[in-house]
Amino acid sequence: MMAKGKTRSPIRVFLGYFTAHKKLFFLDMTCALLIALIDLAFPLLSRTAMYEWLPDRRYTVFFTVMAIVVAAFVLRSVLYFVVCYWGHTFGIRVEADVRRDLFYHIQELGFDFYDRNRTGALMSRLTSDLFELTELAHHGPEDLFISAVTIVGALIVMFTVEWRLALVVSLILPVFIFLVMRRRRAMGDASRRSKQKTALINTEIESALSGVRTMRAFAAEEQQRRRFDEANEVFKTAKREFHRQMGYFTATMEFFMCILSVAVIAVGGWLIMQGRMNYIDLITFSLYITTFIGPIRKLANFAELFSNGFAGLHRFVELMDTAPTIQDAPDAAALRDVRGEVAFRHVRFSYDGAKEVLHDIDLHVPAGETVAIVGPSGGGKSTLCQLLPRFYEVTAGAVTVDGQDIRRVTQRSLRQSIGIVQQDVFLFADTIRENIRYGRPDATDEEVAEAARKAEIYNDIMAMPRGFDTYVGERGALLSGGQKQRVAIARIFLKNPPILILDEATSALDSVTESRIQSAFDALSAGRTTLIIAHRLSTIRSARYILVVEDGRITEQGSHQELLALGGSYARLYNTQNLGGQHG
Repeated sequence: MMAKGKTRSPIRVFLGYFTAHKKLFFLDMTCALLIALIDLAFPLLSRTAMYEWLPDRRYTVFFTVMAIVVAAFVLRSVLYFVVCYWGHTFGIRVEADVRRDLFYHIQELGFDFYDRNRTGALMSRLTSDLFELTELAHHGPEDLFISAVTIVGALIVMFTVEWRLALVVSLILPVFIFLVMRRRRAMGDASRRSKQKTALINTEIESALSGVRTMRAFAAEEQQRRRFDEANEVFKTAKREFHRQMGYFTATMEFFMCILSVAVIAVGGWLIMQGRMNYIDLITFSLYITTFIGPIRKLANFAELFSNGFAGLHRFVELMDTAPTIQDAPDAAALRDVRGEVAFRHVRFSYDGAKEVLHDIDLHVPAGETVAIVGPSGGGKSTLCQLLPRFYEVTAGAVTVDGQDIRRVTQRSLRQSIGIVQQDVFLFADTIRENIRYGRPDATDEEVAEAARKAEIYNDIMAMPRGFDTYVGERGALLSGGQKQRVAIARIFLKNPPILILDEATSALDSVTESRIQSAFDALSAGRTTLIIAHRLSTIRSARYILVVEDGRITEQGSHQELLALGGSYARLYNTQNLGGQHG
């Protein structure tokens, strides 16, 4: 696994993934070498046959050698099978390792990274960007190796046959290789730009599929189609420059391949006219020029593979070099035996480093206490609670748990000590059992069932045709809002954390469903330090202490009665909701 946050050469990074699969790599290269040697041997044997065996009527030797050649070509076919099958296996394993490291790294990146990057673009980085790496890992070294061995070997033999003609060929080849490399760089740049544009179509598809219900609700199919068509047009034109560069490359390659043949025949014919060469050597040269065609095509294939694969590799390294903004301190210790005392000490916070969202927040929550946080939307309530599990880093001040600064403890141990239930419950496309078990992966079926009972969802589950094995659909689409919320509550019961955050957990539910779930929340909060963010004041009846957060500041704090007597923001909010039948 590559080091993160350090700039490294993409090629060195890529080759570093070969180490774990070096046996397969050497098998591939050995077979490629044998294939190249067989290809080099055939023109030499043909020359010997025309010079010696046929003129001397040594037919037995001739046919014996031809039989050996047939056997060699059978072996060559077997070697190509090994190269194709095991070489691709090698490439797939390298791609899988790269994707694993990228996925693990993306998991470590902070919420600020996801705030800036769309899901579809990240999916493109994890999928389509890496597809060409399989081909590059397999065919790249193999094609380059076979081409080098074949071309160098053929030139050596050609110099021993007729150095003047070999010199002509060797003068043309460097010009050809120079142009190939130049075109390869142009193709690589075009491919990189193409991938950046192609990510747009993935982003648009992901957005459209995720929002299909909203689209149908607004009858916005035509609008969505226009957005998709626009992204699709970008996709259609994204590879135009790459294909143009590839066209230049192919045209250049085909021209030089023809020129090689013409040069050999023209110069060879002139040497024959001068009496310095015979027809047999010219035929041998022609066979070697034919042998060049395979390696040259492989070089062309390598140039395209390298352009595509390197563009994806470059984007991979670029993302791997993105260091997480929130990292464990070198001496971070695990948070153990958590009682749940939470404190915010003169905390300030800004998302962008410019506009401050929270201003000098001072707050102390004793272990096991329930505190409600209310106030207008956008006031900073959710931001305040997102600092506690260290989803974002405070700009100034400190957040402590049991007196320990959360920056001095490991993120894993901190988050294992905190349970969060949000308004928008996320369920994985799996069974109810596995969604509850997400709270503690090693939990038994009995423990999962007990958590469901505590969350008052057990009877609902047992009424379903497949019980706990019921599939919940994408994001829990096959369950009602109340059922999804109670599955999330069961998940927290199973996790059993000492600190609980309820972030507007019932605001998306109707009043009847909310009242049914409230008892589950009350049971969940018992004995835990609980922070409740709420719009509806009916959901904070268990809170002994209430904070009013407005414009990033705690403007009021106290008990329900104290705040009503104060006659401020809380009193106005309470009176408004009471007058509105508590539907506020």
